[in-house]
Amino acid sequence: MLKKERQAYILHQVNLHNKVLSASLSNEMKVSEDTIRRDLYELADEGKLIKVHGGALSHSFNEVHFPSNGVYSQNKKNKIAQKAVSLISNGMFVLTSGGTTILEMARSLPPQLKATFISGSIPAILEYMHHPNIEVILIGDKVSKNSKITVGLEAIAKIRQMQADLCFLGTNAIDLQHGITENDWDVVQLKRAMIESCKKVVCLTISEKMNTTQPIQICELNKIHTLITELEPTDPKLKPYVEAGIEVL
Repeated sequence: MLKKERQAYILHQVNLHNKVLSASLSNEMKVSEDTIRRDLYELADEGKLIKVHGGALSHSFNEVHFPSNGVYSQNKKNKIAQKAVSLISNGMFVLTSGGTTILEMARSLPPQLKATFISGSIPAILEYMHHPNIEVILIGDKVSKNSKITVGLEAIAKIRQMQADLCFLGTNAIDLQHGITENDWDVVQLKRAMIESCKKVVCLTISEKMNTTQPIQICELNKIHTLITELEPTDPKLKPYVEAGIEVL
């Protein structure tokens, strides 16, 4: 694979998953980790990503406010957000992760909605605070500078004390065999606790992330109640998930 092709692939993976690991990219492209590191440093010098130890981050991880017009696949994420909002009723307690699709949902909440939103994501909390009628609960603990989310034992313990009506998960990768997967250990622990602490789990993902995997499993598919993508529910790509017992919207 030529350098131009490698770097285009790396940038696509960064846009899609927000974070990439050098070791995973090395395996996927069948090149050495030294080659990947050189590519990452070049791309970072060009301002296209943020180089960190062991991999790289999307520039979205370096922002607290995300302008809608700068979001990857923004139109698709807006469609997902509109579907997600339809599940929320007055009086609900809603637990959410972070991510740009969650932020699109936050921006789509109708002004008359009266509910309680709970999150450790700093960007998500800031969006919820703009809403005139929802209560906002911040799950506190140490803040991960990379993911802009609170992490650690205290945050997990607080989540486990809750029983939310809905849990909305921004999804990094999903497939039939491995379920929901991630590439950040701290985020994985939070999402596992969130899944255990709610009545219904809803995964939000653009279809491009379907049938992909990341290194760490969050849960198997049977823990998920609803999958929301930008696709129509009858789309053939969703059929295997329906057959696995998941509601699709």
